[in-house]
Amino acid sequence: MNKYVDGLMEFIDKSPSVYHVNQNSIEMLTKKGFKELKRSQRWEIKDNSSYFTSIGDSAIIAFTTGKVSKFTHFNIVGSHSDSPTFKIKPNPVIIEKEKYIKLNTEVYGGPILSTWFDRPLSIAGRISMNLEGEIKSKLIDFKRPIITIPNLAIHMNREINKGYEYNAQKDTLPIMGLVVEELEKENFLLNLISKELEIDKDNILDFDLFLYDTTPGCYLGLNEEFYSIGRIDNLAMAYASLDALMTSKTSSAINMVLISNHEEIGSMTKEGADSPFLRDTLTRIVFAMGGDFQDFDIAIDKSFMISADQAHALHPNYVEKNDPTNYPIINEGPAIKSSARMSYTSDSISSGYIKQICKDNNIPCQYFVNRSDMPGGSTIGPINSSHLNIKSVDIGCPILGMHSIRELGGCKDQEYLYDLLNKFFEK
Repeated sequence: MNKYVDGLMEFIDKSPSVYHVNQNSIEMLTKKGFKELKRSQRWEIKDNSSYFTSIGDSAIIAFTTGKVSKFTHFNIVGSHSDSPTFKIKPNPVIIEKEKYIKLNTEVYGGPILSTWFDRPLSIAGRISMNLEGEIKSKLIDFKRPIITIPNLAIHMNREINKGYEYNAQKDTLPIMGLVVEELEKENFLLNLISKELEIDKDNILDFDLFLYDTTPGCYLGLNEEFYSIGRIDNLAMAYASLDALMTSKTSSAINMVLISNHEEIGSMTKEGADSPFLRDTLTRIVFAMGGDFQDFDIAIDKSFMISADQAHALHPNYVEKNDPTNYPIINEGPAIKSSARMSYTSDSISSGYIKQICKDNNIPCQYFVNRSDMPGGSTIGPINSSHLNIKSVDIGCPILGMHSIRELGGCKDQEYLYDLLNKFFEK
């Protein structure tokens, strides 16, 4: 069963930032013959072809065509590439007591802060630089453990096991090393970047750098039924959607994968779901095929979207936290996510459509609903639905430890998820 997770964990391990997710996605697609469509150029869409387009180095749309003249609708799977972490601030170097080198960071999204302490951490992201008069971006990953966030000893914080509230500005700043005499304090981080990338530090203009755990993913459980790694939310969905798109048979529909950025902070960016990126791309495809706005609207009315984001599994130590009748179990299949306040897009029509696909292909399916007195989070589904009049459902594989530095997923669920998305694309 682990063949579906081997590829996923390898993908996550080499994708420490959203920019690496984007780059690795493009590499996967390119190897399968997908051609890039640049937003700065006119598009030509051909029969039985595969394409992708990207924005901001961190959001991507990939799609396949069948016979263009028989095009009727879009089958779309949407997910996101970002996960909770820490972002390094500008001018980040702090020298404490002329001995310790610290970095000034800012919390990104909603991580479980305590899980980030006492771990081997590293830095990855992108830098912008002046290259022959043009601003270019370049990815960086230090790969090795170069920082850590140490806990205060219990002897100095006797209340820590009684529910200590971490201060994001004071408690979570990572230590990078000790001061040495030859240290150039003012440009310390720029010097590190310059050395790592073998570029002139004077050409570095700015950076988007984030922390990540360097510990590789692993299997867990008596029968290796679980896998443990960071960023399962939401790279497990993103990876499965790409995998299914690349291996599914073509149909009369245009099959599409959207991997957006910034879901963890509200999606209100040019790379986020609350942007024109998806709608503009769908419009350009219809127009490039000779259609007009009416053709676009007709196609959207016939289309379907899966908003794919992880779900909360029943936690055996906190069973009271789940809804009493809708609690997904790990390795018992993807869960349809439902909410009366429509924080998920599922309704009886869209969930029924997914349940029928599962039934026809012997794929187990569950429900996730929040307790009535405990509002949950949301997904990119409602945001995309506010821009497109499209039938949509929210699904997710049940996991434990969501937003921890390491989350726990079910190996069998990843197989079920791939099967479901594959069959969806072949409808």
